[in-house]
Amino acid sequence: MIGLEVRNLFKSYFLHGKRIDVLRGVSLELAAGELVSLVGASGSGKSTFLHVIGLLDAPAAGEIRFNGRDLFEMSDPAVADFRNRTIGFVFQSHYLLPEFTALENVAMPALIQRWERGAAVRRARELLLRVGLEKRIDHRPGELSGGEAQRVALARALVLKPALLLADEPTGNLDPVTGEGIHQLLREVNRELGITAIVVTHNEALAESMPRRLRLLDGQVFPS
Repeated sequence: MIGLEVRNLFKSYFLHGKRIDVLRGVSLELAAGELVSLVGASGSGKSTFLHVIGLLDAPAAGEIRFNGRDLFEMSDPAVADFRNRTIGFVFQSHYLLPEFTALENVAMPALIQRWERGAAVRRARELLLRVGLEKRIDHRPGELSGGEAQRVALARALVLKPALLLADEPTGNLDPVTGEGIHQLLREVNRELGITAIVVTHNEALAESMPRRLRLLDGQVFPS
């Protein structure tokens, strides 16, 4: 079953009056539950691509379907609801709220969606245990290592049980050993939960450890 289908995706920016074509007809298919790495040179458009398929930015042209649903035929409120409920994001910076504990940070998306507080806390605790942070549940971000904070960010991305996970350089600020731990965790989460996932990374060795590898080059996606 096709999970994510992208057809002829174009995206351009204007800088100092000059048009810069970032995505030039990107097309690809991901099976439901597939785990894919995406590499490319700095400035090649990897983050732009994730932002577009994650519905954080609009393309100039193209089509995106998820589980057969045309995402660009939905109303703006429906797009926002789909993004919040269906897509989980992990970025290079963890963006945790410093005044809240790890448990509170992970539970926050569920509370915003008006989950019952007990259910949100139970879900957050379950995920923190899953990512190996049972001893850091009550710690605030300033009390966590970089790898621990990124694990909290991954748990937060999973709290609403998304069907699609988009990770943009999730190990970019981490040392190689800690980074490999995060990549291993992503592989485990993909396998156990069946989440369709795209992981953007600049680390070729880590990208090679993924079941399928893609490269963004000259505005298009190719097998790597």
